[in-house]
Amino acid sequence: MSATADSNLYSQFQACFPDDPATVLLETGSGECYTYADAERESARLANCLAGLGARVGDRVTVQIEKSPQALWLYLACLRAGLVYHPLNTAYQAAELDYFLGDAEPAVVVCTAASLEVFRNITAAAGADGARLLCLEADGSGSLAEAARDCTTQFDTVVRRADDLAALLYSSGTTGRPKGIMLSHGNLASNGRTLAQLWGFTPADVLLHALPIFHVHGLFVATSCVLFSGARMLWLERFEVGRVLAALPGCTVMMGVPTYYTRLLAEAGFGPGVCAGMRLFISGSAPLLVETFEAFRQRTGHTILERYGMTETSMNSSNPLHGERRPGTVGLPVPGVELRVVGEGGREAPAGETGDLQVRGNNVFQGYWRMPEKTAEDFTADGFFNTGDKACIAADGYVSIVGRSKDMIICGGLNVYPREIEDVLDELEGVVESAVIGVPHADFGEAVVAVIVPVAGVSLAERAVIARCRETLANFKVPKRVFIVGELPRNAMGKVQKNQLRERYADSFASS
Repeated sequence: MSATADSNLYSQFQACFPDDPATVLLETGSGECYTYADAERESARLANCLAGLGARVGDRVTVQIEKSPQALWLYLACLRAGLVYHPLNTAYQAAELDYFLGDAEPAVVVCTAASLEVFRNITAAAGADGARLLCLEADGSGSLAEAARDCTTQFDTVVRRADDLAALLYSSGTTGRPKGIMLSHGNLASNGRTLAQLWGFTPADVLLHALPIFHVHGLFVATSCVLFSGARMLWLERFEVGRVLAALPGCTVMMGVPTYYTRLLAEAGFGPGVCAGMRLFISGSAPLLVETFEAFRQRTGHTILERYGMTETSMNSSNPLHGERRPGTVGLPVPGVELRVVGEGGREAPAGETGDLQVRGNNVFQGYWRMPEKTAEDFTADGFFNTGDKACIAADGYVSIVGRSKDMIICGGLNVYPREIEDVLDELEGVVESAVIGVPHADFGEAVVAVIVPVAGVSLAERAVIARCRETLANFKVPKRVFIVGELPRNAMGKVQKNQLRERYADSFASS
């Protein structure tokens, strides 16, 4: 592509749209259908509206709204207008919103009518009255829709370079203040196009889309695969197991987090018949238990494809569409992406050895918003990004994620990787799932603590669990305490919030 060619992500999507603009792009759970022509027309209308409100190329548009077709048009409108799309989790509260708005400094804020007062107070307190504040509801109503109603449906998509920003997403902030992750048109285009090809998307596909769209998984991975292939999607506002069961027979691909699959397996009516038309189930955003992987295959005849990514990079690796989908691994590096594991001193580790996982490729983000020192700290001299994940790469290239660096426990000077202990615990009879954390200990520095969810109706004893672990694990890896709970705390994408567990059990050894 020449230096003057248009790298706008929307332009690249548009080049892949079906020849017939009346082709259905999106069908809602209530049966409403929207075409590729609707996407073109409504995104143009909103792009004109945003420009008319004073938003200029490079300005941020902060969005905290419910999932709807109109929310998708707004994302596409921001791309077309050269604006930087800044989605926020709908669960964020005032104190969190205050930080995000203060850091991103948006020109336009779009929220629900119920949140208008909260946002109005935040912008006023920050002296940011210049930010235009509008609302958009899931049914398509609201002040933004009213402002856009009379706007023209013709819009010349703004030419963008590959390294121009397309989106700004923030880390979860489990350690330190959240960091703004700058994703460019080139980052999103290269990864989206690659995944659509890697996973075999065609115009005949129907994607079951039950994911939220304030996150990389639902917003970029899922929608990009559809838009780069001219496919369609069944658009559910959220994951509800009954609605998903009803929708599956009309779909060919599903993307989900592990929780979606465990909930499906808990339904007696879920089996091969429901999945007869499906060609692919994809899982990500959290580790997929081997037990779930095997149970799903036995129940349906389908093998879940697990992949691995992060906000800073989108997708880094994937089990193959054709070939062995190996349980407990996240597959092979995605084409165009380099992965390596390094040990002490940054030396590349031998095959099968655990170390720090690093990634390099066009998918890797531009850096942290207004944090050049942190950006420099997280990149190596030869351009690899330090993911913060502990991993090992087998001799045949399959990648296994052992855990997050921040989750690693140092007990008596020895490194303990939670995933290894969790694998042992999850195999115990009567255990649904587990999470292993490190908490302060006067003697060892950190002590290993396990938090376990039992099978309904099963009573687990702490001493018995510890005794079973001693049969398999080295003594320094054996949990010193085991807590039995009804459920593990998770974020909107199904990831276990270990920071909450560390806070909850921080005083477990306070008198030791």
